[in-house]
Amino acid sequence: MVGETSGRTTAGRVRAARIWFGGIAVVVGAALIIQLVLVFTNGQDVNSFQPTDQQSLGERLFNLFSYFTIQSNLFVLGTSIALAVSIHRDGTLWRVLRLDAMLGIIITGLVYDFVLAQLVHPEGWALAATIGFHYISPWATLVGWLIFGPRPRMGRRVLLLAFIWPLAWLVLTFVRGALTGWYPYPFLDVDLIGFSDSVRNSAVILLIAIGIAALLTLLDRRMPALVQEPGEPAAAKTNGANGANGANSSTARTGQASGSKR
Repeated sequence: MVGETSGRTTAGRVRAARIWFGGIAVVVGAALIIQLVLVFTNGQDVNSFQPTDQQSLGERLFNLFSYFTIQSNLFVLGTSIALAVSIHRDGTLWRVLRLDAMLGIIITGLVYDFVLAQLVHPEGWALAATIGFHYISPWATLVGWLIFGPRPRMGRRVLLLAFIWPLAWLVLTFVRGALTGWYPYPFLDVDLIGFSDSVRNSAVILLIAIGIAALLTLLDRRMPALVQEPGEPAAAKTNGANGANGANSSTARTGQASGSKR
């Protein structure tokens, strides 16, 4: 009876986790579709702080997928779909992708809230995309990880590998900016604020990212999650049974020793 109740509880938690991450995937997917339609119809790009009506369709599309916001949301979309399909997914590559999604989308949410929100003023469908990209996606992803996990999934090697993508993005952004004059964000725009300030801003964000990644790794090791690994409950039961058997054996030996003395 206890085992059946525990099994139903575990299945319910897994189902809730899959629904949660599936919902995130739906929101991000819808926001991406809306933004793509806006790009194709020469509408507002919710990521841009500059007008895009003078850019060709190819430029607008290329620029769209060059934003850290969009790349982070693509990580969230892919990992959320994967978790909705199989919540216990694991492996080194998976762990790196999952941490990249977490790290990138938290940075996206923070930078938008504190830096970019005052520079863009989306309306209509662009506002809907903004809410999906910059508000629901970051914090729903974080809350889902805090509640459901699954954990542990992070470590020093995963942490180091996860920084390949943001560092590569930063380098390519500065190289492309030097060649074309286009920068995705004003705090990185060398032509607007100068090279030294751009590098300083990049270093500050990178340090914040390192701090967030270190905190996530610490929580990953120490914080419990509703969704446990399939073997954990069984292992706990096995250990408990072994402990009980050991105690019984010890008691029996003690009784036998007492009988012998008599």
